[in-house]
Amino acid sequence: MKRLVIVGIILASVLATAARGAGVEISQVTLRAADGTEVPAELATPSGPGPFPPVLFIHAKRGYEGDERAHVRELAAQGFLVVAPDWQSGRFIERWPSAHDPATELDVEAGLDYLKSRPDACRQPVGIVGLSRGPYYAIRLAARRGSDIAAIVSYYGHMQDPNAPEPDQLFRVAPEVMQLTTPILYLIGEQDFELRRINGGRAFYALWERGVPVEYQVYPMARRAFDFRPDQTPEEKIAARHARERAKDWLMRWMKLGPSMQCSGR
Repeated sequence: MKRLVIVGIILASVLATAARGAGVEISQVTLRAADGTEVPAELATPSGPGPFPPVLFIHAKRGYEGDERAHVRELAAQGFLVVAPDWQSGRFIERWPSAHDPATELDVEAGLDYLKSRPDACRQPVGIVGLSRGPYYAIRLAARRGSDIAAIVSYYGHMQDPNAPEPDQLFRVAPEVMQLTTPILYLIGEQDFELRRINGGRAFYALWERGVPVEYQVYPMARRAFDFRPDQTPEEKIAARHARERAKDWLMRWMKLGPSMQCSGR
């Protein structure tokens, strides 16, 4: 009987550790945007005493769901303090909105302000990781608050205003691309939408020509959403792992983090 109790305690301990996800603590928080809107958000805190390097995660227009939560947990397991504001549900926006609602930018900015107020966040500019529509929010924010943002990682990001007319989508980039100075890493699959590849490519050339640190990584044989799609090919699984490592290295480089993820300004 005593043995059974001991085994039960060990099993419970193992399950608890697995639920924490490599020591990552997940909590739900409510932020308040500048216009008073309540913004639900998820906070992922690494294990250890901190302070931790802060990262703002901006989800795509598909919403904040299981795959996004898994990505946030991965970032926290790497050592980042991550906040992910849900810029849709607080304003009762359905999944997959075609148009961009500028008011939702306040929800994302609330996440930035929240990170900067956290006592367990390093006192330094934050990193941003965005997916699809998310990087558009990131460049808009970086154009206005560049001193608060150290680097952006864009997963197949939209580098043009979704509300812009068709000629602008094809032949121009967002005005913010010509204003920001924040280093950007752009990650995209070779078989992503042609317009997205064209748009991202134009942004790369515009940023490089202006002297902004930028890198453009194309993954051969990788389709749209290569990093989390349920029908991943073997090549896409490798691309996803490579992208996560590239993203981490980019953030560490421009956030000036040490090899053990220690902050430059503690």
